[in-house]
Amino acid sequence: MRYAVLVTGPAGSGKTTFANAFMTHLQTLKRSANLVNLDPAVSDASYEYQPAIDIKELVSLEDVMSELNYGPNGGLVYCFEYLLQNMDWLEEELGGYDDDYLIVDCPGQIELYTHHPFLPTLVQNLQRLGIRTCAVYLIESQFMEDKYKFFSGVLSAMSAMVNLEVPWINVMSKMDLVTNNSQDDPSISLPRNGVRTQKDIARYLDPDPLLLASHRGHDPNPTNPKFHALNQALVQLIEEHPLVSFLPLDLTSPDSIETVVSHIDYTMQYGEDEEPKEPKDLDEGDFSDDI
Repeated sequence: MRYAVLVTGPAGSGKTTFANAFMTHLQTLKRSANLVNLDPAVSDASYEYQPAIDIKELVSLEDVMSELNYGPNGGLVYCFEYLLQNMDWLEEELGGYDDDYLIVDCPGQIELYTHHPFLPTLVQNLQRLGIRTCAVYLIESQFMEDKYKFFSGVLSAMSAMVNLEVPWINVMSKMDLVTNNSQDDPSISLPRNGVRTQKDIARYLDPDPLLLASHRGHDPNPTNPKFHALNQALVQLIEEHPLVSFLPLDLTSPDSIETVVSHIDYTMQYGEDEEPKEPKDLDEGDFSDDI
């Protein structure tokens, strides 16, 4: 059985860094794993491991921009559409990896997760080849500055989940950049001195729709009834479809990486000849303090 983990999320969320750490963790466990790069814009220097399959061997953003005079965004879309027209290339490349764990580093253009056919078509092809597939969606903890940005992230994750229709794990990345200050007031929405604290972030790991409806914190339009009505509509959507929760990821902590990997394994039921395994218990430590 082959397995593929799509590492997805917006630009700057730490996808490539997570893919490197994921590879290191699996190699430490003596598990066969290969890195697949599907981002035609990523620098080779970004990877600690040589990708076994690299989209840049088929098409690169640099070539598209120089030869077709496209800008970065138009060039990226062209690259993905070119890959869609040449899926036989990817299928041939994948054919050489049996009983392997494929870590697929995906690009950061949000439209690819919300309405472009690239990733859904990729998933369909992987499943047709008998590759058991799941997706990890990363959102950076440092961008969870207030409830409005947070729910924007929740909605983008929900949109991607609906678009791809595969088993899904949401991860709040870069938790190592969050300080541990238990004295901070958990009701504060904005970071103090520009630094997020664990108690600020903790309440966002398991979304509470009342965060958005709450009048605490900074409200950019407190007197606008249309803004309030939009808030209530978003609250109702999240409340009626509680699909999104986050695992905290601190790449400086082996236990944090192991927790995320164990959830991925459980989602795909890694090792079909083994008994189904429960994921490693999530020990949030200071993240689970009263919030």
